[in-house]
Amino acid sequence: MLTTTQRLSMLEIPAGVIDVVIDSDTYNEIDDQFAISYALLSPERCRVQAIYAAPFLNHRSVSPEDGMEKSYEEIGRLLSLLGQDVPRFRGAPCYLPDEDTPVVSDAAQDLAQRAMDYTPEKPLYVVALGAITNVASALLLNPEIADRVVIAFLGGHSLDWPQNREFNLSQDVAASRIVYGRGAPLIMLPCLGVVSTFTTTGPELDYWQRGRNALCDFLVKNTVDEVKTYAEGKVWSRVLWDVTAVAWLLNDDHRFLHSRLIPTPVPEYDHHWGSAPLNPLCRYVYHVNRDVLLGDLFGKLTKGGGRA
Repeated sequence: MLTTTQRLSMLEIPAGVIDVVIDSDTYNEIDDQFAISYALLSPERCRVQAIYAAPFLNHRSVSPEDGMEKSYEEIGRLLSLLGQDVPRFRGAPCYLPDEDTPVVSDAAQDLAQRAMDYTPEKPLYVVALGAITNVASALLLNPEIADRVVIAFLGGHSLDWPQNREFNLSQDVAASRIVYGRGAPLIMLPCLGVVSTFTTTGPELDYWQRGRNALCDFLVKNTVDEVKTYAEGKVWSRVLWDVTAVAWLLNDDHRFLHSRLIPTPVPEYDHHWGSAPLNPLCRYVYHVNRDVLLGDLFGKLTKGGGRA
């Protein structure tokens, strides 16, 4: 079990080059692609060791397993565009049946084994951008890793939001409760009310990204095509909230995000936050410096995406 000193140190903004794994429902919408690219194009801080495909179910999949498989293929497309060779693993084909039973997958097994090479002084950073089934399953398969990882989870809404029915968290509440309740140091990046402020627009994408390279054109097309499904011919902005979980790793001098320490709350099955004042501390992000972060993201995408 972590000491208070170890936990507080692990919840600080990391320094130097760190090892990272990314768990992502990459095909779910358009922001995971930005986030994964951002991490891979930030070698000054992030050594991405593996990318895991997470399950999802919405209009872009017919089942959680189909969503996971489509995400696995999308990760491959991104890596090809970036010219990078990072191990990718298929994740869970379904959500957890309860809080005691893992869904065994290549992703969960890799994390359960990989994290054992790390320590509280040199943890593995887990960036979770979808339903957190794979990460929870790894914690169930090997509880020891809770003292060896730091989990940055883009999930749930802000603590003062009237409900907590957010896509990533609510798809697998059992998995979310495991991640929040098993003691692993946690960075909370709430969606509505906090990182929902991190948006971009069509004119920004046209000016800063279109035509710069193959990756930028891929990301712009993805975004515009998605917007056409609900806002064609209208004024629009599009949230890129998954990027903020990667931004936490790059947050020197709080240039992108502001946060505070709080007792780790409890994701309840009724889609509200439960209070647990005696729980271990986690770090709660409450503000995004939108323009600074968007500028850094666009700059890296422009420089690192190959030829147009």
